Amino acid sequence: MALDIKKIRAQFPALHQEVNGFPLIYFDNAATTQKPKMVIDSIVNYYSTVNSNIHRGVHFLSQQATSQYEKAREAIRRFINAGTSEEIIITRGATESINLVASCLSRLLFNAGDEIIISAIEHHSNIVPWQMACEQSGAILKVIPVLDSGDLDMEAYKSLLSEKTKLVAITHISNVLGTVNPVKEMISQAHSKGALVFIDGAQAVSHMKVDVQALNVDFYCFSAHKMYGPTGVGVLYGKKKILEQMPPYQGGGEMIKEVKFEKSTYNDLPFKFEGGTPNIAGGIGLEACIRFMEGLGVDHIERYESSLLRYATEKLKSVEGVRILGESKRKSGSISFLMEGIHPFDAGTILDKLGIAIRTGHHCGQPIMDRYNISGTMRASFALYNTKEEIDTFIEALDKVKKIFI
Repeated sequence: MALDIKKIRAQFPALHQEVNGFPLIYFDNAATTQKPKMVIDSIVNYYSTVNSNIHRGVHFLSQQATSQYEKAREAIRRFINAGTSEEIIITRGATESINLVASCLSRLLFNAGDEIIISAIEHHSNIVPWQMACEQSGAILKVIPVLDSGDLDMEAYKSLLSEKTKLVAITHISNVLGTVNPVKEMISQAHSKGALVFIDGAQAVSHMKVDVQALNVDFYCFSAHKMYGPTGVGVLYGKKKILEQMPPYQGGGEMIKEVKFEKSTYNDLPFKFEGGTPNIAGGIGLEACIRFMEGLGVDHIERYESSLLRYATEKLKSVEGVRILGESKRKSGSISFLMEGIHPFDAGTILDKLGIAIRTGHHCGQPIMDRYNISGTMRASFALYNTKEEIDTFIEALDKVKKIFI
């Protein structure tokens, strides 16, 4: 079944506006996606009808709010095929999910001389927490190199793995290069050495079907706002047996069973890791965006977006002076590129004057920029509501940029 893109676009209010007198073309989806009306309506409905704190109230509004919030947890479980809702921790986003695991494992697992492996194409959020964990525990950070193609050096990865490896933390899809890493293979190889694996799926869940049980991954995280949901809410999946061993991340309400001055006892999963009042409206909005994606079919979304990426790549290659960074055979979502003789910021500014939103800079991936000996790039990233006609207009706009600067 082909997606009806015109009908889909009609559901996104933000797309129907002009910027500087031009129809908005939004190609900054790797930073955040626009939101469909059903997500917006779900948040408005919560605040308009059942606004209340959850889990501890006996009154009607609290019970209704709790029901809607826990419905979101079950939707997340189903969406990524987790075994039980106890394995679904609702967080403030992928960044908090990573910090949660890094902090807890620093107290539980990591010791001086242990090794943590990350890759050279990670978002800063999947670098800095592990650096902090190493500083706290005395563990050593190892980095998988990236090849010119944008693919990870898998031979180097195999050589880095050892009995000292306690955890491997890698992105599913690079937010800069669009490279889709062979995570299932990498998980299996890490497990053969007894290491745990954390996958940052922030760039993956909006573009492809994710099955955490099929991957056999220990931890997986993502953010709602990159998959048509609200900001300030995300997900941490963890295998139940591992989460049960981990100490709490933060202390406060909800994460306790009993509090006494002598000693407090902690709540069961998943609430042990959900201290304080959560982003209730955000969780309800996350359920709505999952419902939106499942209604269209994630497989259909993936096929359509893959066709957009191929089309945009071919068109960009036809523009003289354009250099694409990372040309892995397995890509999704994003294209980072440079234009000879034109600074990315300058090009991005001109494109904005023409109503086209792209991202410029290092994209929270400074080590990637260092690897290619550049300071930043332009990045066009696509979503299910984008069209080939928009890509054609984008390519025409790049020609206008060239005429201004060259």
